[in-house]
Amino acid sequence: MIDIPSRRAPIGATTWVIADGWIPPTSTGPEPEMTSHDTVCILNASDGDATVSVDIYFVDREPAGPYVLDVPARRALHQRINDLSDPEPVPVGVDFSCVIRSDIPVVVQQTRLDSRQAANALMSTIAYPVS
Repeated sequence: MIDIPSRRAPIGATTWVIADGWIPPTSTGPEPEMTSHDTVCILNASDGDATVSVDIYFVDREPAGPYVLDVPARRALHQRINDLSDPEPVPVGVDFSCVIRSDIPVVVQQTRLDSRQAANALMSTIAYPVS
């Protein structure tokens, strides 16, 4: 017999890294659906709410953040990096990296929509979990 973990067992990690961040500076198509963006996608499969902080690191300046996000229990959050504004907006067309920390294990993925051309590009990758 296969031992299947409980549906409510915590999955994920508490620290994640996205090394390749970049918000395309222009867009083609209807807004907000086709606005070029980077998104951090967070899955909280546990029974407890997660408080998540995002720190943005740049090539040539001090980091921005923390940006604090709440992810309710047994829910997913898709947060556009473009929409982060407190403590400051994340600049577009600038290379950055993210460190994401959560008070409980979560799973993190990155998605980028590049709609600078009419032939759009969508990229997605799992973030790097830190153990």
